[in-house]
Amino acid sequence: MQSIPVDTARLGVLRCAGVPEVKFSNSETQEVKKDRDGNPVYSVAVTVRPDGRRISVIEIAVSGEPKGLEAGQVVKVTGLTAFMWSMGDRHGVSFRADAITPVHSTGVHGKGGDA
Repeated sequence: MQSIPVDTARLGVLRCAGVPEVKFSNSETQEVKKDRDGNPVYSVAVTVRPDGRRISVIEIAVSGEPKGLEAGQVVKVTGLTAFMWSMGDRHGVSFRADAITPVHSTGVHGKGGDA
């Protein structure tokens, strides 16, 4: 399977669309999917809006539980790659990232300062 690096700067503002969910390798037995190192794999729904186009939601797999993500929060996606896949007459694109982290805005402090 060929991996295609994705330039996240061209995807516009990336926002978390929901809380991270653990992926299952077998939904019947609830067996958690693991990466090569034995870490659980999570799926994070992220909204993208490249160049003012319509908003799309992509599901991104990431190893280990992403911490501090909330719905609607701006996120940074590091090492995003796309994979083309096909199974019989089905085909699509899946996404994987090295990390998904919250972007903390730097608020402006009000007048008065610290006492």
